Amino acid sequence: MDNSKYVTVQILNAFAVNGKGGNPAGVVLNADNLSNLEKLEISKKVGLSETAFVSESKKEDFKLDFFTPTKQIAHCGHATVATFSYLKQIGALKNENSSKETIDGKRKIKIVGDLAFMEQLAPKYVDVNEKENMILKSLGLTKNELMSNAPIKLVNTGNSFILIPVKSEEVLKAITPNFDLISEISEMFDLIGFYVFSKETKESNYDATSRMFGPRYGILEEAGTGMAAGPLSCYLFDILKIEKDSFKIQQGKFMNEPSPSLIVVNLRVENGKIINLMAGGKGILGRKLEIKLSNVPHV
Repeated sequence: MDNSKYVTVQILNAFAVNGKGGNPAGVVLNADNLSNLEKLEISKKVGLSETAFVSESKKEDFKLDFFTPTKQIAHCGHATVATFSYLKQIGALKNENSSKETIDGKRKIKIVGDLAFMEQLAPKYVDVNEKENMILKSLGLTKNELMSNAPIKLVNTGNSFILIPVKSEEVLKAITPNFDLISEISEMFDLIGFYVFSKETKESNYDATSRMFGPRYGILEEAGTGMAAGPLSCYLFDILKIEKDSFKIQQGKFMNEPSPSLIVVNLRVENGKIINLMAGGKGILGRKLEIKLSNVPHV
């Protein structure tokens, strides 16, 4: 008799553009009885950058836990977008305002048509000037390939990323990441990863195009990172003084297998200061997987 435990995982593409591209995330519903070790096992077997596990919450509408193939993380923008888009599609959301409970507190969720938006916190900035040479080396960049008058910064709106502004799409495309060195720097600053971007894009409807490297979490490169697009939009507003309250961020264009994404970020600004922000996009169901869990006891 086979007493194996099977779990259904929905695979959704978040931040899809015109029904294509986007960043795939796993979504597991009714995850209340899964242990953290089982969630990690599922995430490894799914093999995507993040998988979201949805459980009941006594405080908010839903409880979400996020796992990469190697560890649990506090927040994940694209998996949140994927989850709430899917919950809307299956009729589990009754109105446009919702919320999630996470290991790092609660966040508001807003549904606008087909788009799901996740709340992020006001930005915190940290100087990383003393490691600039090391950061450049890890990406195969030189100082003159950086955007002028635009410092490399660590920015946190819930997760920490180092933002690296480069002068052109060509420079962005040509980056040759040293993943061991990126991981070392990421450990040093407790980062999810690096978010390298250019304000110069060939598509005029985007404010910036970007690449995200997160090898510390088993993510060599990701197609759409909502928790990084939020910090980038804050950087564009606060550091580069682009006076807008809504930004469109492109990502995934220069991956080995391109999967362009559109991440929309809306800032809430009062008296010239960012109070919080909402980052989101569209999620499209791709396929479903049946994952067989090992029979090893999980505690």
